[in-house]
Amino acid sequence: MGRNVVLGVCGSIAAYKSAEIVRELRKNGWTVKVVMTAAARQFITPLTLSTLSGNPVYCEMFSPDAHSRPREDHIALSEFADVILVAPATASIIGKAACGICDDLLTCTILASGCGVVFAPAMNDRMWKNGIVRANVEKLEESGCLFVGPEEGELASGKTGTGRLAATGKIVAAAESMADSHKGRDKKKC
Repeated sequence: MGRNVVLGVCGSIAAYKSAEIVRELRKNGWTVKVVMTAAARQFITPLTLSTLSGNPVYCEMFSPDAHSRPREDHIALSEFADVILVAPATASIIGKAACGICDDLLTCTILASGCGVVFAPAMNDRMWKNGIVRANVEKLEESGCLFVGPEEGELASGKTGTGRLAATGKIVAAAESMADSHKGRDKKKC
């Protein structure tokens, strides 16, 4: 039995690992639709993720040809998903979701969803430890969102700290667990 995931990819150096995540999800029988933020496209191309997912990649809230294509807006994407997985999740996307800001396709999809949402953060360790980020994480966890990672290890800066994207296997397992725990439920999520 196939399951559906919307993978949100944000602007982090760890965005290249989203290709691994897509491959692992597909290997486990998931249908994957990817939503990329504008910053994510500075790190990895939509073509890469479209090729690996076997589906178009969604980047814009309103595309110039929206009137001539099938309905694939934020509502359709949120209805498609059994789970929304944001990997890598930046401090920006965590803050926007925690505050209910819907200014791009990914935030609108998250906030319009009725399914479980999993965030896999990746950022500088000082950002991860920032009190505002910690408060946003707590707010989202209280809303039923799940966080996997970040892990301690070498960061893009060359320093060691907590901010590294969790291992692909852990991220995929968290998405599968969230989808299983929300199967058949219609609960309000973050």
